[in-house]
Amino acid sequence: MSGHSKWANIQHRKGRQDAKRGKVFTKAAKEIIIAAKNGGDPAGNPRLRAAIAAAKAVNLPKDKIEAAIRKGTGEDAGGDLTECFYEGYGPAGIAIMVEVATDNKNRTVAEVRHLFTKHGGSLGTDGSVSWMFDRKGVITVEKAAYTEDQMMEVAMEAGADDVIDDDDVWTLQTAMADFAAVRDALESAGVTMQSAELAMVPQNLVAVDAEAAQKVIRLMEALDDNDDVQNVYANADFPEDMDMD
Repeated sequence: MSGHSKWANIQHRKGRQDAKRGKVFTKAAKEIIIAAKNGGDPAGNPRLRAAIAAAKAVNLPKDKIEAAIRKGTGEDAGGDLTECFYEGYGPAGIAIMVEVATDNKNRTVAEVRHLFTKHGGSLGTDGSVSWMFDRKGVITVEKAAYTEDQMMEVAMEAGADDVIDDDDVWTLQTAMADFAAVRDALESAGVTMQSAELAMVPQNLVAVDAEAAQKVIRLMEALDDNDDVQNVYANADFPEDMDMD
C-alpha cells in the first residue's frame, strides 16, 4: 500500500476527518485561494477545478467556495497566503514533507520545528528529504464500485501512470501534467472519485515496526492539527495490522 493512502486510511479509521470538519473546510478553502491566484476561471485553471471538486466532496458551502475564489484573485481581502513545504525526519528516520499555506512564515516554521522536536523528529533544510518524493496526481476511487479493468481502461487511456490496489480503494497515480486530463476522463466516464489531488508521493517506502509507526503517526497528526498545515506526507510503510487506538 502506498504511504500516502495508508495515512489517509488511518485518518479515516480514527474518525479524524469527520471530527475536524472545520479544519477540513479551512484546508479546502485555502487550496482554492492558492489555486485561484493563477486565474479565477476553473475552465482554464486545472488546479482550481480540482480544488473546487475537492471542496464540494467535503461539502464546503457554495458561498464559501465563491468567497475563496474572490480572495485568491484579489477581489476580496484575505488571500495573502504563501504556499511552501517544510522537510524533516521523524522517528526511525522517516522522511516527512509538510505542505503549508500561511500568512506568516516565521510563525509557521517555528511551530513546525517545535512539533518535530516534541515528537522525536527534526526539521531539516530545503532539499534534505524532498529528493525522496515526486509531485504527482493522486486519485482514489472506491474499489467496491469499480473493477480493476474498468479503472485501467479509463485511467490508463487518459494518461495515468499506474492503478494501485490500495486496501479498499483504487489509487491512480499520474504525472502532474496529466492529472487534469485523467481526472476529467474519469468524471466524463461517470466515475465517482473519493479524492483527487496533487500530492508528494514517496519514491520508496521504509518499513517501520508497530512502536515506531505509532510515534510517526503521532507526529503526523500533530503536524496535521496545525492551522497552517495543508498536508503531511511520509515515506513510512506502516504495518497493515497496527492498532488505531
